[in-house]
Amino acid sequence: MGERILIVDDEEDIRAVLDISLSDLGYKVYTAENGQEALRILSEVNPPIVLTDIRMPVMDGIELLRRIKEANPETEVIMVTGHGDMDLAIKSLKYEATDFITKPIKDEVLEIALKRAQERISMRRQLRDYTEHLEELVREKSAKLVEAERLIAVGQVVEGLSSAMRNIVEDLESGLTYFNEMPCFVSIHNSGHKIVSTNQLYKMRLGNKIGSNSWDIYSDKAGSKENCPVGRTLSTAQGQRRRERVKDLNGSEIPVIVHTAPIRNRDGKVELVLEMAADLTEVSRLQEDLMTCQQRFQLLFEAAPCYLTVQDRNLKLITANKQFLEDFGREFGSFCARTFSHEGEPHPDCPILKTFDEGKPQQAETVVTSRTGDRYNVLIWTAPIKNAAGEVTHVMEMSTNITQIRQLQDQLSSLGLLIGSISHGIKGLLTGLDGGMYRVESGFEKEDQERIKEGWEIVKHMVSRIRNMSLDLLYYAKERDLQWERTDVLTFANDVALTVEPKALGHSIEFVRDFDQSVGEFEVDAGVLASALTNILENALDACIEDNANKSHKIIFGVKQNEDDIIFNVSDNGIGMDKETREQMFTLFYSSKGREGTGLGLFISNQIIEQHGGSIVVDSSPGEGSRFIVRMPKILPADIKIERAYPNARVKTSVAK
Repeated sequence: MGERILIVDDEEDIRAVLDISLSDLGYKVYTAENGQEALRILSEVNPPIVLTDIRMPVMDGIELLRRIKEANPETEVIMVTGHGDMDLAIKSLKYEATDFITKPIKDEVLEIALKRAQERISMRRQLRDYTEHLEELVREKSAKLVEAERLIAVGQVVEGLSSAMRNIVEDLESGLTYFNEMPCFVSIHNSGHKIVSTNQLYKMRLGNKIGSNSWDIYSDKAGSKENCPVGRTLSTAQGQRRRERVKDLNGSEIPVIVHTAPIRNRDGKVELVLEMAADLTEVSRLQEDLMTCQQRFQLLFEAAPCYLTVQDRNLKLITANKQFLEDFGREFGSFCARTFSHEGEPHPDCPILKTFDEGKPQQAETVVTSRTGDRYNVLIWTAPIKNAAGEVTHVMEMSTNITQIRQLQDQLSSLGLLIGSISHGIKGLLTGLDGGMYRVESGFEKEDQERIKEGWEIVKHMVSRIRNMSLDLLYYAKERDLQWERTDVLTFANDVALTVEPKALGHSIEFVRDFDQSVGEFEVDAGVLASALTNILENALDACIEDNANKSHKIIFGVKQNEDDIIFNVSDNGIGMDKETREQMFTLFYSSKGREGTGLGLFISNQIIEQHGGSIVVDSSPGEGSRFIVRMPKILPADIKIERAYPNARVKTSVAK
């Protein structure tokens, strides 16, 4: 178990983070949320190190420091302070605080402060040990003079172990003092199978066995002269390595791994045997602690709400978390660029390469492609992973999916465009209304019927444009379900024609109805689809009005059928469209009418037709007019019936060249 440490802070999140960090550094961590609770824990477990915040309710850190030093001056207290508390931090040093660190707490600064505290604790312990053992050493030296022969033999043992040990001591007790810090049972046996000396851990756990038989501590077959590890070493003159079980002071059995080494005299004969036994239960506990630590980190790694990977210098994936594997697959060993974005080579500005080159964290933003073909905007952070020599061996990459944020930004940009477009449109409409009303009023004043009629036509035209703009905005802004029903095609087509035909005739444009009288019914939301076809017809009407060529203009509105579809045709001989207009005509906010258009009409028409499972094909050339072909299924598909009105996820167009 590691050194005990007490964390005192009134913020639970800080206590939790420090608990994880210090546990990983090997400390046994206790926590308290205020000074009174800290004093209670100190009285129970007496941790040698306390890490405390200065500003806390109930009892602040300065008072806690003073109380701790009164109770136990040797407790090392590290103060945690904000940047505005430097006077208090300096004051804490007057009360013999070990150190102080500022928030936010950095791992390297915390480790330095803890190292300083550990050094002070270790120095005090060494001084105490030297003082406490001084009299004992005097007694031991006196006893050694009485046991001269034994001291000579032990000196040979130490000399046989290594030249370094021969320089350390010339007697048994001093020699085994070297092993007192070792976490295993150490003993020395003579050629008569007797224990002549042991280290402190041996005495504490197995008892004072000096003078006992070498096999007395063993159970089972090893509990005999011939089969015990020392007996085998003396008989074969070879070291042994075996798994055995020994009995402690309470009679309980302890599984151990035993190592023996023969110690020869100057003539080469085995005179003594060094035996070292490691407690396997402690090894198992350490393995379990290590496994628990690994599981904890793996859990954090897997549960992170982002993509986490570790890559080597060749940009090959070493490991990845669950979310990455779900979205990008298990292509370990492949180039990270190929896995993450399905490209052949890494980008020259790859943040991972920069991290390897500079040894510093990097940040970048890019677009990646999942294994299902979806593209995500991701924000990338990298961190170098270094070995003991400080060399960057791997890089950890953390990538956060910010696609929704970028989509929201795009939507806000679109909203800005919409507002700007609407503002220009409304301004133009108001100007037109003002002009129309002025003509009407001046006509009334002058009793000029032609002027009144002309002004009224302008007002009606402006009102019609306001109505169309309002409908477009409603369709764009409001999600709604289709209210489909069986509808007679001819009745529907005639109703649509009636909304546009009077306006066409008012501009001396011929309007032709080319309806197949045999068409029956189809499933539609009649009101919604009528607005879509009306937009297309009015687009044809505007194309004819804007055409200044000296020719008679005509719009043909046709309806026919095939086995599965109802087909609407809208043809005109107006100004036609160039390639750019054809490619962008169904794009949100695109308008070829300047300030007179919102860029919503044809976009919404396309959305409505696709919502019904239909499609639009456009054929047009400048000066040659345009032709829109709209195909609508006679029976509304089942999946279409349950879709929402405007799934903004996709907008498709089909353009004939």
